[in-house]
Amino acid sequence: MECKLVNLSNSDVGTVQLNPLIFSVKQKLSILHDVVRWQLAKKRAGTHKTKGISDVSGTTAKPYGQKRTGRARQGSLRSPQFRGGGIIYGPVVRSHAYSLNKKVRKLGLKVALSFKCANNQLIILDNLNIDVKKTSEIYKYIKNFGFSSFLIVGDYGDDLLRTTKNLHYVDLIKPIGLNVFDILNHECVMLTSDTLKYLEGRLL
Repeated sequence: MECKLVNLSNSDVGTVQLNPLIFSVKQKLSILHDVVRWQLAKKRAGTHKTKGISDVSGTTAKPYGQKRTGRARQGSLRSPQFRGGGIIYGPVVRSHAYSLNKKVRKLGLKVALSFKCANNQLIILDNLNIDVKKTSEIYKYIKNFGFSSFLIVGDYGDDLLRTTKNLHYVDLIKPIGLNVFDILNHECVMLTSDTLKYLEGRLL
């Protein structure tokens, strides 16, 4: 697969070959669904918690006698039927993460990249070596591409990271951090030529 190579000014600087085993994979939405669910589950904090009957502060005395009161028998005011009592089977602090096969994770990344490539939402950059000091300067480059949001993947410098912080629709990520959720969460994905080599070593 041949794709044009451009710079940040959206000017052609040559062509590059895309590996069809990564960028032309059959689109399986179920795989994307599984990988995104796995990613979101890992991101959950899991710090939710309620107090059980043993956690609630209060007396341990029996509220009233067992018999001859005309009321239901009770053993503790900390029981869940009383106001301020404990919660039965409430949430506890735990991790929501679960395992997903490495083959499925790799396939999910290939399907996501193939999806962007098929919809002409994948751009290959020659490099990210650009001298910018202000957000207005990088904005002039970004607006040449005509998309609403961008995920730029490559070895970027501190200046580029600083100038894009105020652009809420532009995210920078290192090649090692490329993931399905971020790919699908942006309209356009920009990969540097060095990132292509990294993906071939990672996914093949």
